Parts: sequence; C-alpha cells; structure tokens
Amino acid sequence: MDKKYYVYIVRCADNTYYTGYTINLKNREAKHNKGEGAKYTKQRRPVKIVYSEKFKTINEAMKREAQIKSWPRSKKEELIN
Repeated sequence: MDKKYYVYIVRCADNTYYTGYTINLKNREAKHNKGEGAKYTKQRRPVKIVYSEKFKTINEAMKREAQIKSWPRSKKEELIN
C-alpha cells in the first residue's frame, strides 16, 4: 500500500496560520487540538485545517511545506481561498 503525504495549513484560534505535513489529516488535527502537535499550535487552540495538498513522497511534501512556510500571510491566504 502506498503512503500518501499531506501538507496542510491550520488556522489557529488567534487567526494565525501554521503549516505542517502528515500522513493522516484527521488524526493530525486532533493531535494539534489535544496539545500534542507543534509547540506553536499548543497555545493557539483550537485549530482547524483550512487547506491541504497530497503528495506521493515525503520529500515532495517537505519541500512544499518549506515553500509555504516561507511565504507571507497574504500569499497563504490566496492559496487557501
């Protein structure tokens, strides 16, 4: 069975964005909301996944995550919308 990798953006309770990657979007959102996700999101709960993209390899996902993280907020919002 082929794994799928996802890059996602969550909107935090303080209206900021966090970008990450995972193999399971639903579980990852739940972990963030339990405070088991990233340090950044722990203090900004609840979070909601507002965007995702699917990739075949972890390398592709990690490259895309780094690209999105480097963007200003306005460009992330364009992608989400």
